[in-house]
Amino acid sequence: MIHDTFNRRSFLLATAGAGLMVATPRWAWAKQDEPFALPTLPYAYDELEPHLDAATMEIHHSRHHAAYVRGLNAAVRETEYAEWPIERLLSSLSELPEGIRTAVRNMGGGHANHTLFWKTLSSKGGGEPSGELGDAMTATFGDFNAFWEKLTAATMGVFGSGWGWLSWQPGQGLIIESTSNQDSPLSKGNIPLFGIDVWEHAYYLKYQNRRADYLAAIRNVVHWEFINERFREARA
Repeated sequence: MIHDTFNRRSFLLATAGAGLMVATPRWAWAKQDEPFALPTLPYAYDELEPHLDAATMEIHHSRHHAAYVRGLNAAVRETEYAEWPIERLLSSLSELPEGIRTAVRNMGGGHANHTLFWKTLSSKGGGEPSGELGDAMTATFGDFNAFWEKLTAATMGVFGSGWGWLSWQPGQGLIIESTSNQDSPLSKGNIPLFGIDVWEHAYYLKYQNRRADYLAAIRNVVHWEFINERFREARA
């Protein structure tokens, strides 16, 4: 079974306890002999320049993300868990056998995090969100600039490698959080809406150790239209 991670139209079926059960459409481009496959980017590697350079995007997608997919497939291949969508795997880590749990957490988290990451970027992005998400941000954080400052602080505060997130927490609303390594908000029962990758492979070729400059640059390519749609689905 080929899984469509974070499908834009139907990703949330229900929440139960800390777990999330998600629809499982198919990726037409995926290999039919593997449970998961590397998604095709919705833009060319150089399309996000000058903010994100082509060399970094190519290495990030075709090598790093591809490695997470290979590792995940190796962990679940020929097991019953190959039939589970990645959202279910990551929200049910305690249910997995110890022999594959760490690989699913790391490799599966890397696959899910990056699949969402690519979709939240666009050469026509930037600016501020409008509509329901914009209103919710104002109600929760004060205004967009206050939100971005808080997200930047959380992301800058990641020690080593990890992610800064805007997530939807069922029963609470919008939250800003961070995770280490390739851990996913899904494993905490939250729905990630937008994440910023601060592993060095995401920015080092262009920005070296200047993480703050990378965060300022990525603000120019955030695909708020997609994130707003995801927000509406998350709280439905």
